[in-house]
Amino acid sequence: MNNIESTVVSTRIRLARNLSDYPFPNRLQNAKQAKEIVRIVAGAAGRLRHFKLYYMDEITDRVALSLRDDHLISEQLASNKKYGAALIDEGDSDLFGERSSDKISIMINEEDHLREQYIARGLNLGGAYVKISELDDSLSRTVHFAFDKKLGYLTACPTNLGTGLRASAMLFLPGLTRMNKMGKLIREISRLGHTVRGVYGEGSEAEGYMYQISNEVTLGVTEDYILSEVEKAVLEIVTMETQARKALVSEDYIGVKDRCRRAYGILTNCEKIAYSEFIGLVSDVKLGAALGFVKIEDAAVIDDLISSVRPANISLLSDGELSAAERDVLRAEKCRRTLKESE
Repeated sequence: MNNIESTVVSTRIRLARNLSDYPFPNRLQNAKQAKEIVRIVAGAAGRLRHFKLYYMDEITDRVALSLRDDHLISEQLASNKKYGAALIDEGDSDLFGERSSDKISIMINEEDHLREQYIARGLNLGGAYVKISELDDSLSRTVHFAFDKKLGYLTACPTNLGTGLRASAMLFLPGLTRMNKMGKLIREISRLGHTVRGVYGEGSEAEGYMYQISNEVTLGVTEDYILSEVEKAVLEIVTMETQARKALVSEDYIGVKDRCRRAYGILTNCEKIAYSEFIGLVSDVKLGAALGFVKIEDAAVIDDLISSVRPANISLLSDGELSAAERDVLRAEKCRRTLKESE
């Protein structure tokens, strides 16, 4: 795998939109207004794609956490049992012809009435923007968005005014993290008008050396400018991460190789494993694959494995509730099978 493939896990384009005839979600007067917004958006979107509608007050906590773990909804929406809903693409529409690994969702009544997002594997900001922009344009023909000629799209938070566009990339940065370079990187990224967050966005922690890089400025700039600047920043970080990995190996070649291969050995032979232990080990396996110490050619194999064995997702493999011990056994089985099949 090349440096970009081993560093950029996914890219996401998110558009914040509000309906012109309704108060922002935090000022909705009653549940009736919230349901009307859901009905309007779901009706318009349903004519374009095969979406499944989820009401936050009707789904189980397991399903809500699974959707959050897959980045299809936010933590804020998952906890909004009063007004929140989401439209999740079922993957059988050919309107855009996207790969099955790409994801589309529309969060309804989160911070804004709509948060439309397209998540693509790898570095594909331009492609993801084209896809979500097509959906947004189609929605705008029947849904009246709040828009001002000077300010652009009106949003609940001033930081989203203008384009309403957030372009982000999920990056795997073990080299910079272990070489204690993340503090310097975060300061530099901030100076350039971008931000670094944890795996689940604002307020979350980094997990398994995973960080989100996204733009902070949405007002007074064009969509093309945002996409260009974020991609430029991502490519610079990829170069820095590549150099950091080389320095890491140069300092302790045997130690790094041993750690990576030892982690692979545990994950391919364990009979049970907790998620907290798994995420540390699988991160070392992914680093080992990038460095050629572990024979896994496709980083997506590991990324998909991480998603599939998170507590909420692995719980959905059973019709009933699973205990922590039962989840640990299933997780180990999934690890053994997936990694051995990738050899």
